This record gives sequence, C-alpha cells and structure tokens, in this order.
Amino acid sequence: MHIDIIKKPNNHVKTIIKQINANPTLSLKDVLPTDIIEKHISTIECRERVFTPSVTVWSLLSQVLSDGQSCQSAVAKTIAYFINQGKKPPSSNTAAYCKARSRLPEHSLAGMANEVARQLESQALPDWSWNGKNIKLIDGSTVSMPDTIANQARYPQSASQQEGIGFPIARIAAIISFATGAVLEFAIGAYKGKEASELALIRQFLPSFSPGEIVIADSYYANYFMIALLINEKVDVVLPIHSARKHDFRRGIRLGKKDHIVAWKKPKQPAWMDKKTYDKLPACLTLREVVIEKKRKGFRTQSKVIVTTFLEIKKVSREALNELFGYRWHVELDLRCIKTTMRMDILRGKTPEMVHKEIWAHILAYNLIRKIMTQAAIQYEKNPRQLSFKLALQAVASFRQANILHDEYLPLLLKVIANKTVGNRSGRYEPRRIKRRPKPWDLLLKPRAFYHREAA
Repeated sequence: MHIDIIKKPNNHVKTIIKQINANPTLSLKDVLPTDIIEKHISTIECRERVFTPSVTVWSLLSQVLSDGQSCQSAVAKTIAYFINQGKKPPSSNTAAYCKARSRLPEHSLAGMANEVARQLESQALPDWSWNGKNIKLIDGSTVSMPDTIANQARYPQSASQQEGIGFPIARIAAIISFATGAVLEFAIGAYKGKEASELALIRQFLPSFSPGEIVIADSYYANYFMIALLINEKVDVVLPIHSARKHDFRRGIRLGKKDHIVAWKKPKQPAWMDKKTYDKLPACLTLREVVIEKKRKGFRTQSKVIVTTFLEIKKVSREALNELFGYRWHVELDLRCIKTTMRMDILRGKTPEMVHKEIWAHILAYNLIRKIMTQAAIQYEKNPRQLSFKLALQAVASFRQANILHDEYLPLLLKVIANKTVGNRSGRYEPRRIKRRPKPWDLLLKPRAFYHREAA
C-alpha cells in the first residue's frame, strides 16, 4: 500500500486544469480541450504534488515538442509556469518529473490521442473526401530505443547485429486519415517473433473501418487474407500487386488494355487464423487488376499493376485509380513527420513502459498540430494537405516560446500556418540515399564495456 497517495475528488483535477489553462507556457487548451484531459486523468489517484497528472501531461507534450526533448527542458517550462503565477518555483531536479511520468498510465495518453483524432475527423469537410468516400492510409515503420536489458527483452534487436552493439527495435503500424492527416489508430509491436508483422498489428483494427471507406497501402498488404478481411468490413481497396503474385492479362474478363477482372483462389489456412474465420472466407475473391502509368515531364513513364475491389470501369476508370493510388505518398510524408520532424525515430525510454508513453505523447502532439492545421485550412478555405506540417510545428513552438499561444493570438497563428502551401508532389519519388556523409569515426564493433576495459 502506498501511504503517500491520497484520492482526491474530481474538483481538485478541475482546479489544476483551470490553473494551467490560465497560463500559455504549458497550455494548448484551444486544441486539447479541458474535458478531454479531465475525462482521461480524473480517475488517477494523486496527492498534492507539483507534477499532478494534468501538469505531467502538459510537461510531457512540452518535452516532445521541444528541440532537445530532454526532461530538463520540461522541468524548466514548469518552473517558468510557477514564476509566471507568482509562486515559489519547484526544484530544477528532474527526479519528481520522471517519477510523475512513470505514474501516468499509457492508456490515458492513448485515449487522448485517439479522441483528438476522432474530433478532428468530425471536422473534415466533404470536399476533402474522394467522391464522398473517406480514404484511410496504412503503413508501418520501425523505431529504436536505448540498449537496456528491459528493452531488449521486450523488443529484441535485429538478428544481423551482435549482442551489445545493436539497439532494440519496435515495429509500429498506423492508420492515417487522408483528409486531415491525423493518426486514427496506432499499434506497437516487436520487430521479430510470432505475430510481429505489420499485417498482424493492423488486423486488430479491422472493426474500426466503416462501410464505403477506401484503404490505400503498399504491396505488402496486397494478399488474399488482408483483402478478404477488409471486404468483410465492406471496405474498398487500392493496392499495388505484390511482386510474388503472377498476373496475366490474357486471362479473366477483359475490361480494356491491361485491365481485367480475375479470381484469386483462397490459399491454405495460415497459422495465425482460426478455422472458423478461415471457413467463413470465400473460396475466391473477384478483383480487378489494371496497369496505371505515371507520366512526368522529363522522366521516363513508369507503370504499375494495381489490384482493387472497384470492378466497374464506368464508375472508377483507370485514370481515377491512378489518382487514388497517388495519394499513398502522403502516408510516407506523415510517418516522416512523426519520426524525423518530431524526432521519434530514436526514443529515450529506458523501459518498454516509458517507450510506450513516449510514443503516445508524440502521437498526441502530432494530432494536436494536425488539429491546428485543420482549423487553419477551414478558416482560409484550403485543404489540410496543402499546408506544411513543419511550418505548423515551428509556428506553434515560436508562439509558445513567446507566451502568446492562447485565444487572443490564435487567429494570427492560423494565418501564419495557412500562408504557405506546399508544392504539388503527385507521383513524387525520392531515392533512399543520403548525401551528407557521417563523421569519420570507427564503428562500434564490440560492446562499449570492452573499450572501457581496454582504455583502463
């Protein structure tokens, strides 16, 4: 029993939230309403502390939005808050804040991130959809974390790296809204092992799809079982065909040049699927395979085979499928914003629990920035996809630093974000190469302790 923890009534939480919202140093109250915070932290047990659950949430958001992303920067902003309120500032020691983060439940951060995404989707205008249909983008990636025993046990490193040299790797998978760019669903899993693939992570979110929606992803998702499960949810798909699947346009029902309807036969039951689910799936899927072309001035024309559930050529032409598949590039940009622009690719948590909270704090902060961008797009009659995420992030950081991130200056913030529109990046392709060379240091080929002993 923790004798230093006392249950406080909900009005204590409301008071703390009200105090925080009076100060723009820590607050983003216009995009993260107090009712969302209260809903997800009001059940947390706490006593009178400097870092109450609500203050910890704001400090954690401040940490992931700062350049250094250190605990010290989060504590410094809390000190500034107390000074601004005319109160005695807390100690600059980070121990209290780190303990407060460890007490904050992961599901509270995840719940806030998901609720912000749902509210954001409700604000999407009809013009941001495709023929009245919502588009959801699916993709996955990986993130690394400190090489600790706890992290290695939960998220083993790549088998190609020696023990003590590599870093634990977690696999992430996300369902992102094409209209607003918000992360609607997010999953974290091990890099290797049973049920550790992107497909396994995404399958848990199948009930979240609504009938009539369109799913766009890469060729990894273009397999019989994933398509069949999506069809069961009455969802349409537009996917590039997997390189391992053969296609022959001389077979099937011909719709046009390199455009036909074929039947995919059901493969054998996979190990991860139970027999009841397997028996419910049809013996074959009726799908459409069509070749689309990317034509860019000054470049050679590129062709790609697309598989889709849109079978009627009069309703969805080849050109329409070409347009739809071109939207897939946005999920690459969105993941790059989260991992690179927000610096989530290399995490700091020493335990899996802290890694999860760190990730969800990034997702919550990302969705909040997307919410501000959506408000700017509505205000200035633009599409959110025309606005720059990095500019929005920089503008929010600048306004927060100047202590003017509140109601009075919100219209000016929206104007700054909407002022610049990104270029038309349809069909964009960039090689996975880097130009800037790393520092000419030798690689760490043995555990760090070995070099310490050698130097001693």
